[in-house]
Amino acid sequence: MQCKLMAVVLAAAIPLCASAQSSVTIYGVADAALAKEDTGAPGGSRTVVNSGNQSTSRVGFRGVEDLGNGLSAVFNLEAGVALDSGMGDSSLFGRRSVVGLKGGFGTVMIGREYTPIADVANASDINGQGFYGTNLNSFGANRLTRRISNSVNYKSNSMGGVIVSAGYGLGETVTGPSLDLMGLAVEYKANNIYVGAGYHQVERLASGDDKEMIFGAGFTAGPVEVRGNYMVANPTGNGNKYEQANAGVSYTFGANKIYGNLQQSKLEGGAKGNGFSLAYSYALSKRTNVYTSYASIRNNNKATFGIFSAGATVVPPAGAVGSDPSAFSVGVRHSF
Repeated sequence: MQCKLMAVVLAAAIPLCASAQSSVTIYGVADAALAKEDTGAPGGSRTVVNSGNQSTSRVGFRGVEDLGNGLSAVFNLEAGVALDSGMGDSSLFGRRSVVGLKGGFGTVMIGREYTPIADVANASDINGQGFYGTNLNSFGANRLTRRISNSVNYKSNSMGGVIVSAGYGLGETVTGPSLDLMGLAVEYKANNIYVGAGYHQVERLASGDDKEMIFGAGFTAGPVEVRGNYMVANPTGNGNKYEQANAGVSYTFGANKIYGNLQQSKLEGGAKGNGFSLAYSYALSKRTNVYTSYASIRNNNKATFGIFSAGATVVPPAGAVGSDPSAFSVGVRHSF
């Protein structure tokens, strides 16, 4: 009897031992807000319930398996969710879908991944690419590239605070320009200091390659954090250059955090928009906070630059040149 019981215990323990070498985590963010948005154009004001004013609402799965000798298999699948409607993104795991290997050499991922420039843009944005007034509007209108499908990506381990990232996205075209993207970024993260720079080259037209660049920096001193960046999208052809600059500061006291950011966007043809944003967050716990956010842009008579948050956009219509958009929200965010 004891032998039979021992056999049952050992049989039950075998899969547990195997699973101890691997793990899968389910995680996500639920973020919703009541917002007042105004494109600045006649009839452009509306009151809405938005999903993701601070962080895009999402659900994800990430896992790791220990392969021995310091080598691990890793994966991440992440899907966007609209809390206001219950709808998902048009691509199920369009936010991130990668699998790869991690070891002493760094991490190699294959699939749909964030670009090297996106890493620098996120790290150097005082809003963390959330709240109205984030630098995400630099990634709209086919300017800078935030994610690449059909890609192979590499990220080094920290070398004295220095991290190198590289990505190659395949356009997978049969004829014409390849649409391939090559990207590289170098970041330094140590001693409360951040400095990063990135570069992309995209073969969109046969006549030449589009170029994308970013430089970002920041530092933390006690409760004060300062972040800023300068981004350039220079598509093939004359008069197409886009530039954006951000400078922001935040201050934390107790469960409270205040954010402020100044932003300027301009096109080579003379369009210019000057904007600012303010946000406030109160932490109810480590996972839950309430917040309010406001942003405004003053466009000149050639511009239609818009306001972006993590999950919402407020952009004047193409014909409403010179319109000044603004947005205000009050929301709640929970991470799990």
